[in-house]
Amino acid sequence: MDPDHGRVHGKVVVVTGAARGQGAAEAAALAREGALVVAADVAEPERPYGPGVTARRLDVTDAASWAELAGWLRETHGRVDGLVNNAGITWRARLDEVTQADLARVHAVNVTGPLLGIQHLSPLMPPGSSIVNVGSAAALTAHYPVAYTTSKWALRGLSAAASLELGPRGIRVNTVHPGFIETPMTASAAPAFRAATLAETPLGRAGTVEDVAPLVVFLISGESSYITGAEIPVDGGYTAHGGAKSVSDALRGTGPLSAGRSAG
Repeated sequence: MDPDHGRVHGKVVVVTGAARGQGAAEAAALAREGALVVAADVAEPERPYGPGVTARRLDVTDAASWAELAGWLRETHGRVDGLVNNAGITWRARLDEVTQADLARVHAVNVTGPLLGIQHLSPLMPPGSSIVNVGSAAALTAHYPVAYTTSKWALRGLSAAASLELGPRGIRVNTVHPGFIETPMTASAAPAFRAATLAETPLGRAGTVEDVAPLVVFLISGESSYITGAEIPVDGGYTAHGGAKSVSDALRGTGPLSAGRSAG
């Protein structure tokens, strides 16, 4: 595709957590569609970025780091048209294991980070700008890692409040909720977790970063100009059935519960 005629041509877009995985894919997709992308992360990029992407170091939990980025953006571009709050971490401790320190560490990245980003960059955003917060299927379910799940539920609240507060300025705020996406984060999960999650996914497969990135491009682009406060799962149907897939599979005789059903 020709970036000079892309769907987000000329837009200045910041993507956090862009050094690898989903963030890197989002940054690349936006650049292919003509955006001037600032790929922000505390880590060095896993591989060199292509044309249209500038790397900047950013600790999303640090207000001073955001202020420094905002100052650079003001001097370099004079504005910001899009912010993708993609940076996130997980911690898989359960309810009886999670500590106060665990909770604080995860929430600092997954909730405080997006809040600081919105606070520091929204003053640079003209009408028509767009913020995309990356949630999780965990934000729509009772997913067992308490620190991670509560952080993503909190991010939903932040997104809703921000869409209300920033709407009068013409700034949109939406949330995407990826399911099981093949990334370095999910690669560290136990095989049993992967198998159980895919068994509950109607499309029957894991997602890829390329399943998420086009939606981010759409939400940053003018094509979504009347969409704000929306929450969009990208999860192969995982959150849509509310647990009914296991029942359906059992009754069809195709699931792990089917062995115990009575005939007829």
